[in-house]
Amino acid sequence: MNESSILVHYLAVGALLVGVGLVGFLARRNVILMFLSVEMMLQGVAVSLAGWSRFHNDFSGQIFVLFTIAVAAAEAAIALALVVMLFRDSGTLDVLAWTQLREPGLPAPKLEPDMPRPPEVSESQQVWPRLAPAGRKPVRPAEAEDYRPTV
Repeated sequence: MNESSILVHYLAVGALLVGVGLVGFLARRNVILMFLSVEMMLQGVAVSLAGWSRFHNDFSGQIFVLFTIAVAAAEAAIALALVVMLFRDSGTLDVLAWTQLREPGLPAPKLEPDMPRPPEVSESQQVWPRLAPAGRKPVRPAEAEDYRPTV
């Protein structure tokens, strides 16, 4: 087996991973599955880059793959934190439920007729987080309660 046939196998696996990831990203509405599809596309590119690096007997491509994997791990942690935060706010992982995050004045996305629309959250229903009380309540002097010039 010569080097060019090995390169073809690397590139075929990389192209397969990118293709499956692209289909998964475009076909799904679940944020976690969309994120995993993007990660699969990234790994497909990394496999192709490692194949090219082996074909040219150069370690720079493989080192670049290591940096890419490290960046992907950091990106996964940030994306997971974002997904958890948005799930707490909306209670769903459906991407269309997060259309309330768009800028004011932008039109809502076009949906197919059989696709259910997630409920819109109005300003009066929105609950802002509050800090938990800590420590003791400060003692106010009696004269501050009796005489309040600004009220």
